[in-house]
Amino acid sequence: MPTVTLIGERLAEVGTEFVYGGESPACEGCPYREQCLNLTENRRYRVTGVRDSGTLECAVHDTGVTAVEVEPAPVLVNVSSNVAYAGSKAELAGPCPHTECPSHEFCEPAGADFD
Repeated sequence: MPTVTLIGERLAEVGTEFVYGGESPACEGCPYREQCLNLTENRRYRVTGVRDSGTLECAVHDTGVTAVEVEPAPVLVNVSSNVAYAGSKAELAGPCPHTECPSHEFCEPAGADFD
């Protein structure tokens, strides 16, 4: 079931993916805080629907925010082949020291959780 949240008008397009970065200092005192800050920080989301509810003013997004439906998006990662099969879940090893590697973005993908 999708979650309804508010995002910047420019991002409000079905299929757009983003990593929720959390609260900005500019959010303090905003009447729409609860609708905007209802996602999990550092998780990747995909917009699955745009609500026809108009645009609201926002101190963070210069063109305002609008209501959208989002769902957690899949994250592409490098995993060992012995755990890579359809529907499987794998734990990530953690931060990778090989930052110059062309595949580094798949070892530490944005939106992945390292506990």
